[in-house]
Amino acid sequence: MKETGYRRDAALEYAKKWAMGRNPRYLDFEHFGGDCTNFASQCIYAGSGVMNYMPVMGWYYNSSTDRTPSWTGVQYLYNFLVNNKSVGPYAAETGQDGVQPGDLVQLGNANGFYHSPVIVAVTDGRIYVAAHSFDAYMRPLDSYLYVKSRFLHIQGVRSW
Repeated sequence: MKETGYRRDAALEYAKKWAMGRNPRYLDFEHFGGDCTNFASQCIYAGSGVMNYMPVMGWYYNSSTDRTPSWTGVQYLYNFLVNNKSVGPYAAETGQDGVQPGDLVQLGNANGFYHSPVIVAVTDGRIYVAAHSFDAYMRPLDSYLYVKSRFLHIQGVRSW
């Protein structure tokens, strides 16, 4: 495997283009539990260019019926990113001060984490996000109501 790096600029360009719309290549999961993690995965893929085709535990999307749970599920995406030792993007959980544009924040309540906005800017310590399921671009993170949060810093990308 080789380290190919995460192209944050490409992830951010994708987020800006599709935050308020839908890329027809992907199913809109808005009425199937929400589209936020699908959108986050699309942004990460735009910045990584590599999917992990390991059945069940990988991270890929070919169609609405040929994808891994990690592509659209909040906890599954977290599990993939922080545990990935193979091809594709990988991340580490960090504090709010350890994120950059192109990283993720996941919001939660007492029942778990339920939302995966993409960080698109950090200005004077204030974080701005893009998201689907209540589409947003440059929305201040502090305008959301949530009980807990966790931040995922995309550290890199591996390919064969």
